[in-house]
Parts: sequence; C-alpha cells; structure tokens
Amino acid sequence: MNIAVIGTGYVGLVTGVCFADVGNNVLCIDNDPEKLAMLRSGEIPIYEPGLEILFERSVKDGRLTFSDSLAEAVKYAEIIFLALPTPPMEDGSADLQYVLKVAGEIAELMTDYRVIVNKSTVPVGTADKVRELMASKTNVAFDVVSNPEFLREGAAVEDFMKPERVVVGTRSDRVKKIMDTLYKPFVMSGNPVIYMDERSSELTKYAANSFLATKISFMNEIAQLCERVGADVDNVRRGIGSDTRIGKRFLFAGVGYGGSCFPKDVQALHFTSQEYNYPFRILKAVMDVNALQKELIIEKIISLFGNDLSGKTFALWGIAFKPATDDIREAPSLVIMKRLMELGAKVVAFDPEAMKAFQKYYPNMNVNLADSMYQTLDGADALVIVTEWNEFRTPDFAKIKSLLKNPVIFDGRNIYEVNDVAEQGFYYASIGRKTIDGRK
Repeated sequence: MNIAVIGTGYVGLVTGVCFADVGNNVLCIDNDPEKLAMLRSGEIPIYEPGLEILFERSVKDGRLTFSDSLAEAVKYAEIIFLALPTPPMEDGSADLQYVLKVAGEIAELMTDYRVIVNKSTVPVGTADKVRELMASKTNVAFDVVSNPEFLREGAAVEDFMKPERVVVGTRSDRVKKIMDTLYKPFVMSGNPVIYMDERSSELTKYAANSFLATKISFMNEIAQLCERVGADVDNVRRGIGSDTRIGKRFLFAGVGYGGSCFPKDVQALHFTSQEYNYPFRILKAVMDVNALQKELIIEKIISLFGNDLSGKTFALWGIAFKPATDDIREAPSLVIMKRLMELGAKVVAFDPEAMKAFQKYYPNMNVNLADSMYQTLDGADALVIVTEWNEFRTPDFAKIKSLLKNPVIFDGRNIYEVNDVAEQGFYYASIGRKTIDGRK
C-alpha cells in the first residue's frame, strides 16, 4: 500500500518506519528543513531503541522516503496519517491548529478518494471537525478515521510491531477493509483490531493514559503515607501488584510522571470534562499529586541541608522523563534543577541520551553537563537520582563516596535497596521508604 505520514516526530516517524518495514511504500512529510536533511542523510533525529535498524533497511530498499511537499503526499497515498503536534494550551485544552490546517490543505489538493487517519492524540469530536472542514473545501469523496497510538517511548517499535490492540474509530465498511489489510501483519498472533465510533476511539486514548497516570499518582500518595506510618512502599507495591485485578505495572513510586503524553492527556481530558459541565475530581487530584511529587525530593534535600543551598553543588543523574528516551518534555528533572538553583545551589547533570535535547530547548538554564555519570560527582555535596537508567542501577559505590564531598544520595526512583546503600556509609533518602543515615 502507498501511505503518507504527515509529521515525523516520535509518533510519525515510528509509524512510517514500521509500516515500511512490513512492505508498504511510505512517504513521510515534514516542514522542518533541518530534520528532513537529517532523515535523508540516514540520521534519526530522535532516540528510540530498535528504530535505527528498521529505518536503515526501509530506506535502503526504497520503501521509506521523505519530502516537504504535502501535494506530493496527497497524490501519492490513498491513506494519509496525521501525526501532528497537539500541544496543550494554557487552559489545558489541546491545540488543534496544526491538525485542522493540514486537513484543510489536503482537502483542497485531493482529486480522488483518500482515507485521512488521525494518529495524533486529539479531543473528542476532532474527527467530526476535520470531516466538516474538509467537506467545506472539496467535493471529492474521503473518510476520516481515528486511530490513536499507544506507544511507550523507549519501547515504541515493539509496541507498534506487536500491539496489544489496535483501536480504529470509523463507521465505514470501506475503511474497515482497508485498515484490516493495513494492520494484518501486526496482529498475526490474534491481538484484536477493535472497531468503534470515532468519538469513542478518541476518548479511549485519553482514558487509557489518564488511568495509567492515576495509578502512578495513587502510588505516590501511598508512598507519602508509607513514610509517615513507617511502611515500605516497595513491599506495598509487591503486595498489591500480584493481584491480577490491579497488575504490576505503573505502581512504582517516584518523583512524578512527565513526557509528552500523560501530562498533556490528563489535562486535555480534564478540560473536556469541564466543557461538558462534569467535574472530573479524580483527574484534578492526579494532576495536583503529580505537581507536588516533583517537589518532594527538594523537601528531602532541605530537611538535610536547610533552605539556603548557596555554595552547594548537586550531582543529578538523569534528565529524560524516563529511561530509554531522550524526551525531556514535562520531565521532573526540570522542576528539580530549577528549584535547586532558586535555593542557591549549582547543578551538574548527566543523562545518557537527553543532554542534546536539554541544550537545545534550555540553552539559558545554568546547568553544567558532565561527560559521564561519575564526572558529575567530583566535589558535589550530594547525588540526586531522577531517571532510572540501567547504567545507574549498579554503580561503584566506593567511587561515588570518594568523589562526593558528603556521602549523601537522594534517590527519586528507588533504584537501590535502602539497607545496602546505608551499609556502604551513605545517607540515603528515597521515596516512600525509611531514610537511613549510614555515615560514620
């Protein structure tokens, strides 16, 4: 099949590459000359494990190409995926200007039937808006489909190639046959393609991410209670996670969620509920808890060092909002770094993949970036762990101790066992567990 993907961000590029890998001809469109130059030269502008191999294979075989011409895409492809940004506005609503602008341009360019598939995360009713807009600009037949993505950054290729489910919002039998053919290679093991109306499909994406965000905030509230009653959140997590009704995933306490999906989608669903005069109380609590959780590590630092951190330096491990990605959108690290500097401290940070993105989007934030995880420690007053990268999980504690001014670790992701670190002679504070001072 000939497919066009408009937008080459995380979702668009993964979508295009994976469709090309199973034999489709895919044309990816982007209006960023710098990004297009990178893609055409064989360089991927994002970090996503496993993507590079599929990318190189499809480009080499001629199934994956790139252009800045929307007209070329409309002429080339029967199926056009919209993978455009829908950033949150100040009131929490999703900004649909890019989706609607491109949809209108596609309508004016069409000369034959096209299927417009919205891969972007959009509010309920967007398919109706796109359909109405396009119908006002063309008499050519078309269908508008909602096909939300459920990709985890860091595991997006695996999620796309082996989806637990594919959700398709359409009432057209013609579209169902097309989408069945398109997704058949990805659901050979029997995982379902679930058809529903467009509005239910749009809401499904927001509901899924909001529920996962709720699990995270719930566990962070449990962690707060654990510290106050003398319980251990890891034990509680194991105790409830073994219940199949609850499940083991998204039960890890920490410094809050971030990224491009959870914050934006929770806000957007909350905004939608307000539009329809329903006070979605749980979502308001989820957002409030997450905001407070990003400040929790600062409270622990203040409890040891006091409110004035002038003259002190903190080593920060992890900038990305989660491991296996270079995405720093809504990352807890940004809040933590800003607060430390507001209190007078200096910050030296390291991340295996996200430092380029940090330099690009925060060039004026006065944070020193180190070449290695251990380089951050030299002369620092304490280590703060914000992202649970694998390389941080089994460090040389003797080396950490020798480099730090004080053997102090604030662990925002609970990646070490409390007693093990304390026995090595550290002051160790984590989330939802007892703080132990092993210094002698």
